[in-house]
Amino acid sequence: MRFTCVSKTYADTGIEVLRDFSLELADHTITSFLGPSGCGKTTLLSLAAGLIKPDAGAVTRPDGGVGYIFQEPRLFPWKTVLENIELPLVSKIGNPDERRAVAEKYLEAAELSKYAALKPSQLSGGMKQRVSIARAFAFPASLILMDEPFQGQDLALRRELEDAFAGLWTEKRPTVLLVTHAPREAARLSDRIIRLSPGRPAAIADDISIPMTLAARMNGDPSLSAIEDRLYKALSSGGCDER
Repeated sequence: MRFTCVSKTYADTGIEVLRDFSLELADHTITSFLGPSGCGKTTLLSLAAGLIKPDAGAVTRPDGGVGYIFQEPRLFPWKTVLENIELPLVSKIGNPDERRAVAEKYLEAAELSKYAALKPSQLSGGMKQRVSIARAFAFPASLILMDEPFQGQDLALRRELEDAFAGLWTEKRPTVLLVTHAPREAARLSDRIIRLSPGRPAAIADDISIPMTLAARMNGDPSLSAIEDRLYKALSSGGCDER
């Protein structure tokens, strides 16, 4: 995944979010974008998804599909859990039996099998988000974009969702870009953390590589505490208010 000399100004507001921004990310890794609200994190995610175009420069994605996990689960209320996971596969897998088998595999991996026939209205908020995560991994995507998918959950549920994500990622190992405000979450999930500056246009204020495996991070390697402290201190000063 590569951003090469990318510039982006929003015409409606005149806000210059990015200017000659360059960043190269290794395939099959998890990278977090961390920084105050409005400092370009979601713009980078939207550029990576192809939802918006840069004014200048280029965005190069890995070959293959793109999956997206939003803050809200965005499930179809009239479909069952299994049908929600199957739906994005329709364009990729023509055989219904094969499609169902893939959906069931990821339901099981996310420990959702016993909820397959339920509708979203019958699930808790955390369970809905777990379905959303399973759906993103079931889709044949080489790049998964995550826009604060654990925001608003209590600590125990947040950890449960992080564990579900880690289990699914370990099997498939797509390239992941994660937008978050939480240093702990970034340190626990990421191979690399890009902290963006509070000013505009966005600049890289910190670039932290975490050499330990995802399993070691998820098990609470004590060296993560120093990284979390460093990020908390850096984020305590200033912020932005748009995009």
